[in-house]
Amino acid sequence: MTKGEIIVGLDIGTSTIRAIIGEIDGLNISIIGVGTAKSDGIKKGAIVDIDKTVAAIRAAVDHAERMVGITINAAYVGVSGSHIALQPSHGIVAVSATDREIGDEDVERVISAARVMNLSAEREIVDVVPREFTVDGLDEVTDPRGMIGVRLEVDTYVVTGSRTVLHNLLRCVERAGIEVAGTVLLPLAAAGMVLSADEKRLGVVLVDVGAGSTSISIFERGTLERFAVLPVGGESVTNDITVGLQCGFDAAEAVKCRHGIAEVALAREEEKFKVQRIGSSTDKEYTTVELGYIIEPRMQEIFTLVKHEVERMGYPRGLASGYVFSGGAMLLKGADKLAERELGATVRIAVPDYVGVRDPSYVGCVGMIKYVSRYFTRSAAAATAPAKRPRSNGGALQKIRGWFQDFI
Repeated sequence: MTKGEIIVGLDIGTSTIRAIIGEIDGLNISIIGVGTAKSDGIKKGAIVDIDKTVAAIRAAVDHAERMVGITINAAYVGVSGSHIALQPSHGIVAVSATDREIGDEDVERVISAARVMNLSAEREIVDVVPREFTVDGLDEVTDPRGMIGVRLEVDTYVVTGSRTVLHNLLRCVERAGIEVAGTVLLPLAAAGMVLSADEKRLGVVLVDVGAGSTSISIFERGTLERFAVLPVGGESVTNDITVGLQCGFDAAEAVKCRHGIAEVALAREEEKFKVQRIGSSTDKEYTTVELGYIIEPRMQEIFTLVKHEVERMGYPRGLASGYVFSGGAMLLKGADKLAERELGATVRIAVPDYVGVRDPSYVGCVGMIKYVSRYFTRSAAAATAPAKRPRSNGGALQKIRGWFQDFI
């Protein structure tokens, strides 16, 4: 039996679907269940086969349920991908209190005002990220609560996504028998777990090298400033291995995970492995040096594209706190050293500090658990036997209080 509140996060990726069960007991967060399943119905972050995706979601959830012994009825779903965009917006309201002291309700109203914007029929608002507040002309205010003023303004980034992609994603979750408790922008969730307040204030690039794509999130002045997605990732490396070793995709993925080296200098001729080639009944032997010569160029390309994209977004000299990487591709031996060389900046690989998920590929999913526990009071996303009665959703006010904690 669980002792605290239960939160379930779903990370529906190109290669793997992950279901994470977190237990919140006061200020302590524990990961008590992990379920994974191969994602066959998704290509480059987009759903191409609903039935296969539904089956994979159900398999990942069943795996997590068996580990903990509970039934999952609802989950928070991570959202990311090339369809996500940031649009600047501005909101302005009059302070409502008679004594002109700004409170939570005023902040909620001004952020709601910033949500009012013209969107095409194909776009849908995912989240609103406040950048700075202005009180009676005094700008660069981080937390206006408690200040005295007549007019409150806010500059925000409105996070929007493709209505089609989002609805197909949520439809798959619902068809798997899971209620969608809410959606979470994965870069924001990951940042809350792996980035320090100093890194986000001084400027840092958070890069998630996923299977089908690589997402780049730039944080500066404490908030998300830029976001972009590159159409290359770990699957690109696997495809190169299939060509280079003339083997099947699954065999190439296994070779990459077991023997993959991102930097040829770290490989050794005496380290060998065998793989069955396509059209042959016998295995062929290769060395990790040969494998390194296949992997290194593709990883170099990914890091070079990341650097060029950061420069294109307006940061030709990079950012003060360098780069923080996550994603399964960063498990390749020497990936961090290769990234440092190609980017010309400090590089750190983010790893969740929880038993059972100490892996860069779990950053987004585990980050969701922390994000939800901080920004929402409704955390009962799984039902146990006997079922717990979920508390009401704290809504925008609770989320606003969580925002300002990031600046403390």
